[in-house]
Amino acid sequence: MGVALRDIIKDYRQETDLEEMRGVVAVDAFNALYQFLSIIRQPDGTPLMDRDGRVTSHLSGLFFRNVNFLEKGVRPVYVFDGAPPELKSTTIEKRREVRDAAGEAWKEALARGDQEEAYKQARASAKIDAAMISSAKRLLALMGIPCVQAPSEGEAQAAFMAQRGDVGAAASQDYDALLFGAPHLVRNLTISGKRKMRGRTVTVRPETYDLQSVLDGLSITREGLVEIGILVGTDFNPGIRGVGAKTALKIVQKGMFAETISEKAPEFDPGPIRRFFLDPPVTEDYRLTWESPARDGIVEMLCEEYAFSEGRVESALERLGMKTGQKTLDAWF
Repeated sequence: MGVALRDIIKDYRQETDLEEMRGVVAVDAFNALYQFLSIIRQPDGTPLMDRDGRVTSHLSGLFFRNVNFLEKGVRPVYVFDGAPPELKSTTIEKRREVRDAAGEAWKEALARGDQEEAYKQARASAKIDAAMISSAKRLLALMGIPCVQAPSEGEAQAAFMAQRGDVGAAASQDYDALLFGAPHLVRNLTISGKRKMRGRTVTVRPETYDLQSVLDGLSITREGLVEIGILVGTDFNPGIRGVGAKTALKIVQKGMFAETISEKAPEFDPGPIRRFFLDPPVTEDYRLTWESPARDGIVEMLCEEYAFSEGRVESALERLGMKTGQKTLDAWF
């Protein structure tokens, strides 16, 4: 879900292209996997599956999207969520209920032959399980792409890595990375390109946000941005009823955050949420190195184990110079 900040930061959005994104980017892994699981489906909403009924939508998305990244000079590192904070327990339970309800609605739509509704509900029912996470990490390792295991929120870890200068930006669809202090946020990175939305084809381009430009433009501090998030609602609190991003901005600019909380939610303590955004659990225990893709291992995993089209996989690998033998990193970065 993330924080609903779009209305106040949209003017600071800069559209870009993959060709302009050369360099290292920390990708929120769960965010990307959910995107692949939601988008890569049959017209009736059925996800891609192998002959044994195992979902492969996430593997398809990871493989072909990362081939595109590497070809364009983008070096991704995937950051996986760790244990969710207790603050997030209510949100997690609500999301589970929403996905379960969507799963039932999908079955009902299929039964009555409503393919459009079935596809819509299927996308909302996407779930990530341990097997998907394991297979995703295995494929990334074969592709020579590093993974980082966050102790808690992946976006917080990505933001920390960007603050240290180890990556150029944090990539996620959510704006939370800005609250966690990411100097640069990239949205639409994993879904850029031609997409069908509401029956028409649109071009989705990556968009970037510079945190300092946002703060300067809104005349607030990062702490103020966190306060705006708390007022409109985050993954850790529901927000104040009737307060949207524009109203929250005015409240913070006037220095009335504490007064507003005291008046409208006197039993709510925003302290733990503020502290979590400003000083989240992160780790320095990671190593960012990119290796040449293991061609034979990739073909064995995707084609032999998961029944991917060998022609498509081979064609994608050729784009990385893998037709007649592996090349060094310098050859395709």
